[in-house]
Amino acid sequence: MATTMQDVARLAGVSVKTVSNVVNDYPYVRRETRERVMAAINELGYQINASARNLRRGRTGMIGLALPMLSLPYFAELAESVIAAAEERGLVVVIEQTGADRARELDALHGSRRTMTDGLIYSPLALGPEDEERLPDSPPLVLLGERIFSDRVDHVTMRNVEAARAATAYLLGLGRRRIAVVGVHPGERVGSAALRVQGYEQALQDAGLPLDRALYGEVGPWGRAAGAQAIGRLLDSSPDGLPDAVFGLNDTLAIGAMHELQVRGIRVPEDVVVIGFDDIEEAQYSRPTLTSVHFDRDEIAQGAVELLEARVTGRARAPRRVEAAFRIAERSSTGG
Repeated sequence: MATTMQDVARLAGVSVKTVSNVVNDYPYVRRETRERVMAAINELGYQINASARNLRRGRTGMIGLALPMLSLPYFAELAESVIAAAEERGLVVVIEQTGADRARELDALHGSRRTMTDGLIYSPLALGPEDEERLPDSPPLVLLGERIFSDRVDHVTMRNVEAARAATAYLLGLGRRRIAVVGVHPGERVGSAALRVQGYEQALQDAGLPLDRALYGEVGPWGRAAGAQAIGRLLDSSPDGLPDAVFGLNDTLAIGAMHELQVRGIRVPEDVVVIGFDDIEEAQYSRPTLTSVHFDRDEIAQGAVELLEARVTGRARAPRRVEAAFRIAERSSTGG
C-alpha cells in the first residue's frame, strides 16, 4: 500500500497537520521538526503530490523561459542552466523560442501561455527601450539581456561595456594595435553589440589609438558564417594591411572569423590573435582553442530563477538588478 501522510506523522512523532505544514513549505515550523519530518518522508518514500500542493497555493509549479534562438550555443547553454536551477527548486521550465521577432516577443509577454506559468524569464532582441511600458506587472517577470531596462522588474545582465573594454585592453597588452571588431550592428544604440563596441572603443581611446572604421566588421544576426564573411570583407578591403587581432563580439563570430583566417593561410595566433565573448563550451574545443570573455551562465541562471521564485512566492520586495561578474579565459588563440 502507498505510504500516507499519517504514516509519516507516526514515524516522525508529530501530528498530520505538522507534516502538511512541512510538505507545503509553511514557514513557521522549527528546523528540528522540519528535518525530522523530511527524514521520515525519505525513509518511507512518501510521494508529495506537487500538483495538488501547487493548486492549493494557486500556482502551477512551472515557469516560462523566452529566448531568441536556441540554435545559438549561448542561449542553448543558458537554457540548460536555467532548467537545472529550476529543478533544484522543484520547478518545471516551459521554453519558448521567439526568433528575435517582435510579434513573437510581445506574444511571449502577453499571450495565453502566460496563464500556464507562474512567471517568465525573458530575453528580448527585437524589442527596445521604447517598449518598457509593455512589460507586464503580472505574472512576475525577470529580464535578461540589454535591450530593455526597467525599474519595475527584476533584471539579470552582463557588464558588457566593462567586459569588452577589458577584452580589448587584453589584446592591447599583447602588443596588438590593429584590432578588428567583428559583429557590429550598424546604427544600433542599445543591445549587446552596441555596448560591446562601446567598450572596444573606450579601450582604444584609453590607449590613445584612433578609431579606424575600416576595422569594423558589420553583420546581421550573429553566427559562424557571419563572422567568416565579415572578416573576409575586411581582409579584402583593408587599405592598411592585415589586422593583427580580432575581437568577435560573441564566440560564434570569433570562431567563424578564425576559420576564415586559417582558410586564407593566416596563422592564429602567430599572425593574428583572436578573442571571443561568452565562453561557450565550443571555445574549449575549437582549433586553436578560443580565448574568450567568460561569464558564468550557471550564476546568471541561478540569479534569474532565484529572483523569479522570490517574486512568485511573495518574498521579494523592490525589484533588483544583478550584474554578473566576468574574467578573461585565456587559451591558444591568443597564445595562452
